[in-house]
Amino acid sequence: MSTTLPLGARITRAADRVTSSPLGAHQTAVIRIGLSFTWLVFLLREWPNRHEMYGPDGPWSWEMARRLTADNHAFTALLWSDGGLWFEAVYAFAVVTAALLTLGWRTRTMTVLSMVGVLSLQNRSVFLGDGGDNVIHLMALYLILTRCGRVWSLDARRAAKQAGAPARPDVTGIVLWAACGLALAAAQILGETRMSWTDHGPLPGIGWATALWGLWLVQALWWLAGRYAPEPRAVLDVLANLLHNAGLLVIMAEVCLIYATAGWYKIQGSRWQDGTALYYPLHLDYFSPWPELSHALAGSGLLVLLLSYGTVAVQVAFPFTLLNRRVKNVLLAVMMMEHLGIALLLGLPFFSLAMIVADAVFLPTSFLRRLGPLAARARDRLLPARKQPVPAQREGDEAAARTLVG
Repeated sequence: MSTTLPLGARITRAADRVTSSPLGAHQTAVIRIGLSFTWLVFLLREWPNRHEMYGPDGPWSWEMARRLTADNHAFTALLWSDGGLWFEAVYAFAVVTAALLTLGWRTRTMTVLSMVGVLSLQNRSVFLGDGGDNVIHLMALYLILTRCGRVWSLDARRAAKQAGAPARPDVTGIVLWAACGLALAAAQILGETRMSWTDHGPLPGIGWATALWGLWLVQALWWLAGRYAPEPRAVLDVLANLLHNAGLLVIMAEVCLIYATAGWYKIQGSRWQDGTALYYPLHLDYFSPWPELSHALAGSGLLVLLLSYGTVAVQVAFPFTLLNRRVKNVLLAVMMMEHLGIALLLGLPFFSLAMIVADAVFLPTSFLRRLGPLAARARDRLLPARKQPVPAQREGDEAAARTLVG
């Protein structure tokens, strides 16, 4: 006897699922931790070279960057002033916000502040980036839509400790919110920031001033509703869940689009068609951190042919494998191994790490849930004096964890 639900019941159940809880909480947490950590390590790695890359000593001068952003309307706080002290402040700001976002401290605020740091540096010198920088750039925007601090964050730990306890004023949050408002007001009053209210912003018709002040006001509305109006807060929770799930879908679509376009463009290239595309970069000193290993690999024509064709096949096929979970998981492991190979053979660790983290949005939730306790045990072995009990996950979160990504 068939147990298939009527169409109306299935639509109702789907609508309840996407509004009652944020899906893919573990996946968005991995995206948050992985990409902010990648960006943090990159900034620390390039600390000695920061003035040449993004600062006043770079070949791409402040005036040239100003002319370019006047045409493409890209947002960057580094062009608010050409002073050396301002550059140091913005670079340090990017480092600190990336670290705090990795830890998941005040995640809603840090996603916005970290995005400002990412855009400020990357849009200052657009010719320094590669595919990994583009991924970080895009994901920094998308993370604002998600509730990526629900698990594996200091926010989640604080919420677990405060569960059932009397509500106390969030002094830290209020001070941080007020400081952000003062900083945004000062940026508009004291300098020509090129932050329009109605155009040249993150969305058509919405300028950066509108977007940033809007996010600032939403934070205040969220706090007021949570403290004084439980029923409106429930409505805001539903809207936040919808926005989170839409953001998760956008991230997944973006990863599929990256691989699909990369694969189909490779098909059109003659070097990929004859299977020699990997042969040439393996002989370039710039892409050979281990010359002996690269030359040994390039010396096998069959291996170069298989890797070239395999790369194209995996990238073209990946979006279609989402229809079958088992095939998707196998191909996901292959793609991650491919990026590890790129990091090792071609010397592109930050690009590879950014892509591996982006791929992680499709990892099975059951795998990520097992990964959490393993990481906690490893931390406790390294830091036994700081051992903390792992709070039990709430039943609602367990139910929400099962999503279309696994």
